[in-house]
Amino acid sequence: MTFTSQMQAALTEARAAGARGEVPVGAVIVDSAGRVVATGGNRTREGHDPTAHAEIVAIRAACAALGVERLVDHDLYVTLEPCAMCAAAISAARIRRVYYGAADPKSGGVAHGARVFTHPQCHHVPEVYDGISAEDSESLLRRFFEERRGDA
Repeated sequence: MTFTSQMQAALTEARAAGARGEVPVGAVIVDSAGRVVATGGNRTREGHDPTAHAEIVAIRAACAALGVERLVDHDLYVTLEPCAMCAAAISAARIRRVYYGAADPKSGGVAHGARVFTHPQCHHVPEVYDGISAEDSESLLRRFFEERRGDA
């Protein structure tokens, strides 16, 4: 089987989130054959839910669609480094691999900040690949915040 990145699909979800006024972060969950199982974009403002990050939305949708509570042999593509909350959810869901775009030195929980997957209490550590379509992810976030500040 040939590796095919699903980061473009995650970027599509991020753009949709931004169009809704949410921070433009998108996520896609695929099965071991590379088929998209679920997608999600940030919905914290829309749902008045601080836990409705793109990763959580996608994990919930995938688990509901499959009728399971763990996503063993599934991969997650997300446009921004997961925060500590999302990294913990990724671990709890037993996601096999995480591919992310932009690094998040301020709020990241994988390579920055809490570094959840290196903590001794982390029960499952996925394979992590960073920098996938990082420029596109960073550009989307930068434009979103510039427009909010009036810099654009």
